[in-house]
Amino acid sequence: MMTEGISQEEDLEPIEEISDADETAETEAQQLTQVLEDFEDLKDRHLRLAAEFNNFKRRNEQDRLESWSRAQADILCSFLDILDDLNRVAELEVDTVTVEGVMEGINLVEKKFISVLQDSGAEIIDPLGDLFDPERMEAIMRVPAERAEEDDTVAQVFQKGCLLKGILVRPARVSVHKHD
Repeated sequence: MMTEGISQEEDLEPIEEISDADETAETEAQQLTQVLEDFEDLKDRHLRLAAEFNNFKRRNEQDRLESWSRAQADILCSFLDILDDLNRVAELEVDTVTVEGVMEGINLVEKKFISVLQDSGAEIIDPLGDLFDPERMEAIMRVPAERAEEDDTVAQVFQKGCLLKGILVRPARVSVHKHD
């Protein structure tokens, strides 16, 4: 049956185009849904990784602080032994000790103290007679030099300096020979 100028074949063609358009729209909708699901999955993974990283940084900082505290406690423990020795010297009976005995005890305590410092990586700067080094020493006084060879050498150490693993903790305070 034919209706006014349209054949049956012409009627079928628009129906096929509509069904192709529906399939294309459905495929695009599925692709869009898949992309959105992938996006949400990636977003979730990103948030989890960011949270893990923040937790890692926090744990790492806590570990670093704990290590620092343990190191300080170890050094403090070593100094407590020296403090005990000093207390024993201070508690000596004045009537029963000699000046030589007290001085010997103080020298032993000083050696023990220096040993503990060296064990912790410290180096005492005692530059008597050395050339003046402004990076490790502080000149607080000039002393006339009798000979030209003495120029810029350390004449006297007022306060020893200290290095800790190559880092200057305190410069040595010295007087320096100057030849005019």
